[in-house]
Amino acid sequence: QVQLVESGGGLVQPGGSLRLSCAASGFTLRYYAIAWFRQAPGKEREGVSCIGSNEVNTYYADSVKGRFTISRDNAKNTVYLQMNSLKLEDTAVYYCANRVTAGCGYGSTMYRTADFGSWGQGTQVTVSS
Repeated sequence: QVQLVESGGGLVQPGGSLRLSCAASGFTLRYYAIAWFRQAPGKEREGVSCIGSNEVNTYYADSVKGRFTISRDNAKNTVYLQMNSLKLEDTAVYYCANRVTAGCGYGSTMYRTADFGSWGQGTQVTVSS
């Protein structure tokens, strides 16, 4: 059974840090680009970050650039999202998903839903004082 499972969410104060994990089972994650998305209450889902299968190419939304770092450990079949300097507006459910390609794509196509296969169930991140 193909599955992605996110973990690592929680409650953190502004300025704090969390590391999210996205563990794959039932398929080998190393061949695919992986992206993180988030959805805040009342808002549309947005792409946050993407990492190519080569572990080198990484991309970030402007809202998280310089604060979030995406990485992958193909030996562990896991992708991570290190989130530092968290802000109130980072509060959302965070999802990981695998692209059906090795690369992240370009521009407006990078987070196009049709280009993604499996999705995780999400992990809640709440930034609050």
